Amino acid sequence: MRALFLAVTLASAGAYAAEPALSAADTLNAAQRARPVQAHASGPNVLRAQVLLDRAHFSPGEMDGAYGGNLRQAIRGFQKLQQLPVTGVVDAATWQALERDDAPVLNVYTITDKDVAGPYAQVPADMAGKAKLGALGYASLAEALGERFHCSPELLRRLNPGKTLKRAGEQLLVPNVASIKPLPKAHAILVDAKEGTLTLLDAGGMPFAQFPASTGSRHDPLPEGRWQVRAVATNPEYRYNPRLFWDAKAGDTKARIAAGPNNPVGLAWIDLSIDHYGIHGTPEPGKIGKTQSHGCVRLTNWDVMQVVRAVARGATVLMQS
Repeated sequence: MRALFLAVTLASAGAYAAEPALSAADTLNAAQRARPVQAHASGPNVLRAQVLLDRAHFSPGEMDGAYGGNLRQAIRGFQKLQQLPVTGVVDAATWQALERDDAPVLNVYTITDKDVAGPYAQVPADMAGKAKLGALGYASLAEALGERFHCSPELLRRLNPGKTLKRAGEQLLVPNVASIKPLPKAHAILVDAKEGTLTLLDAGGMPFAQFPASTGSRHDPLPEGRWQVRAVATNPEYRYNPRLFWDAKAGDTKARIAAGPNNPVGLAWIDLSIDHYGIHGTPEPGKIGKTQSHGCVRLTNWDVMQVVRAVARGATVLMQS
């Protein structure tokens, strides 16, 4: 379906005020000459760039229609791969390279009975509260759909004014990420704390995919050096040990946290050859690349699952600041 003739205002308020209102058909029209996407930009062109970069395996993280640090790094990584001037701006040459992917940028998703039924439950902030739950599932359908379509719940709301998430059969406009192709196997992983990225490398050391990452803090710096993938687990349980955390609260005790997308390590754990460190998902995708971690490497749940499928035990992990 080349165009979706469903009008939607992306410039209704807030961050979208800098761009004119466009219909979904306009947004999806690859023949339209797109304006440059650069710092402080927002609106349909930015969302378009985010979707195309995501499908090119240069993830902007949680898509929101606004230019931020994660998008800048995605643009720069893509430009390096395409041997374009590395500017962090989606200029005419970068648009041309991105638009080799001419699939629609947005798609229609119909809410199902299963979507409405859930179950959904708020997740306590403290580990003791989390430990009482039998599963760490989604708090709402908006959160679940945001993860499925790699975007913020707020973006879904802006794309679908007047729509409800409480009724099966409701049709929503969503970022078209269904056409993302599986990645080839990676020979090595490069984690760069300064850039805030995790990059997959082939056997020749060439990058072919990049993801925004949270990579440590002053208290728990990224362990620089050369490590290996020791094991990979999906949908893992989490064993909380307050002795390993400098900011653990007084009275905290060890806890076993059930699996689920809102588990502290999200949907996957890639164990490394350094004790207590790994690459994992997160229950808070909007904070990736914007807040610090306890030394581990955090990705969005959808990005870590791509990495999981592309790496195997024994793969080299290079960490640098």
